[in-house]
Amino acid sequence: MAAARITDHKKEEIRDTADIVDVVSDYVKLKKAGAAFTGLCPFHNEKTPSFYVTPRLGIFKCFGCGEGGDVFNFVMKMEGVGFVEAMRTLAARYNIELPEEESSDSADAQTQLIEGVYHALRFAGVYYHHTLTGEETAAAARDYVGQRGLNAATIRKWGIGYAPEGFDHFYRHAISSGINENYLHEAGLIKYSENNQQPYDTFRRRLMFPIFSPSGKVIGFGGRIMEGGKGPKYINSPQTKVYNKSEVIYGIHLSRNEIRRHDQSILVEGYMDVISLWQHGVPNVIATSGTSITPEQMRRLANYSSNLLMVYDADNAGQNAMLRGLDVALQAGLHVRLMHLPEGEDPDSFVQQFGAESFINYAKKEAKDFISFMVQHAERQGEWDDPLRRKQVVSRILGSVARVTDQVLRETLVGHLRRLTGIGERALYAELSHLKAEVTQEYARAADRERRAQLRENAGQTQSPAEAGSTSQGVQTSSAAPIARTGSRRSVRRPAAEKEIIRLMIEHGDDMIYYVGNLIGPDYFTDGELRQFYEAITTCYENEIPATIEYFTGMEPPFPKLVSEVFIEQHMVSERGNEKRERSIRRDTDPYATARGSVKALALQYLADQIEEVNQQLNYADDDNRTSLFRKLTELRKTRLQIEKSNADHLYPAPEAFL
Repeated sequence: MAAARITDHKKEEIRDTADIVDVVSDYVKLKKAGAAFTGLCPFHNEKTPSFYVTPRLGIFKCFGCGEGGDVFNFVMKMEGVGFVEAMRTLAARYNIELPEEESSDSADAQTQLIEGVYHALRFAGVYYHHTLTGEETAAAARDYVGQRGLNAATIRKWGIGYAPEGFDHFYRHAISSGINENYLHEAGLIKYSENNQQPYDTFRRRLMFPIFSPSGKVIGFGGRIMEGGKGPKYINSPQTKVYNKSEVIYGIHLSRNEIRRHDQSILVEGYMDVISLWQHGVPNVIATSGTSITPEQMRRLANYSSNLLMVYDADNAGQNAMLRGLDVALQAGLHVRLMHLPEGEDPDSFVQQFGAESFINYAKKEAKDFISFMVQHAERQGEWDDPLRRKQVVSRILGSVARVTDQVLRETLVGHLRRLTGIGERALYAELSHLKAEVTQEYARAADRERRAQLRENAGQTQSPAEAGSTSQGVQTSSAAPIARTGSRRSVRRPAAEKEIIRLMIEHGDDMIYYVGNLIGPDYFTDGELRQFYEAITTCYENEIPATIEYFTGMEPPFPKLVSEVFIEQHMVSERGNEKRERSIRRDTDPYATARGSVKALALQYLADQIEEVNQQLNYADDDNRTSLFRKLTELRKTRLQIEKSNADHLYPAPEAFL
């Protein structure tokens, strides 16, 4: 791709404009915690929040798995793109104009492929939409969407399109427009015939529903067959490097803020249900992407609200599918209510006939907790009057209760079930205990499968999937491939004094760098990456480059992660705590005094390491060398004792001595 370069000025404009809390909130339900925000990490599974965002510094950090960086790093990791595509994503979000294309010569093959796939999908979305709205071949499809009650604004907002009939109409148009054939194939937009490997269109004679990421990027398509077409009623894009249907929530790009505002998501079955409800004024609606409900979908949904209303078709297939998904939602910690629509209705037909207000009022009246719903469903199915079948229903209900993680809520639900059934609590708890053991074993087996799959993936991985991408000031920065969400990877615990020195040097600039540089060298750092950080800061000073947070978050690893570790404290003094004390705990009243204290700590550790090294040498020294080693050991111990007993302000001169 060619060539207009994105200037450093534009990069900084995007960084300054992009609100990291706003961007992260697309994926994580954040809660204010003093001057920061905290939530469950999107990069590994956890139950207790260890993920922090600090808006003042524009960075994030997870103390569970160690991921961290700035807003660009976050988008790169979540979207699986390189630096340039992350910039374009944020620029589009905040209406910042950029040159048409950035040269991708510096991107590695994996990053270039992912960005090429996104480009092909974006091109396809425009092509399908223009075909639906402007081509004669789409007349029947236009009639169909008109009959379904969709207006022009809705069609445009959701990017609805049409894939024309024909073997390779889209393929030929894409190739003639300069789209790389490999990108088309990797995006799932074309396939190859078995006989002669001739490329042909994946979607033909189908109404097309683009599937979007939370940030609004096209990542796949769902296609509904039109009259006279061949094949299944619906087909979806295959699994690709940017589309994993087990993770995708359809409609989340438009509904996420409304879900937060209403503190509830409404889960329906199909694309048309989502779009029709949205058009009629029910905006907090979503669907799974052509799949049964998956754990990852529910975990992601929980980032926006813990309350879920499930509304599937009124037929048996719809109701049974809803009950199958219930356990997955409960396991993710969601508070679930379910609703049975009048016979013969689905969400689309109901809202078309009665309107949004009637739908909302009906939900307030008819939505039930899952226990009441399952009992009523059993009554409708004729299962409740037969004692044996009733026992089976109660066991199914308790199987769902066993997946509720909150113990108080679990006991409340058992009490509710006792009142509905008249069965004694002792019998209910005995059955629940048995079912909980089964659920625990099920979770253990699933975790073991996930661990084994990760081991296989790691064994087959010869290198990191993406290692470099263009960033500011000509420095290379990591680009991310899609994240495998597995168990926690514990972060390294680095020496606090070493991190403090780095913080002071960056936060207080050239004078502090000069001061610290005259007191200690890189050998005083025991942590290899922090030593590298110290050397990078002093190199910036020598080359008259400002050593700022922005500079280092734009560099290659490990610097973005280190910035997060240094500048986000796991246990921050909360604003509320300061209010209670009626005073504020201020940091760095005298930053040079803070520096001297940290330098003292580094010096003591440095001497301790020297003492340990001499002790090791004594174990193997001959008689000729032992005397000199004992003399050296005595001097080191004497120096260390002297430093221990001395005040740091007396040990090290004030900054004026070096100026």
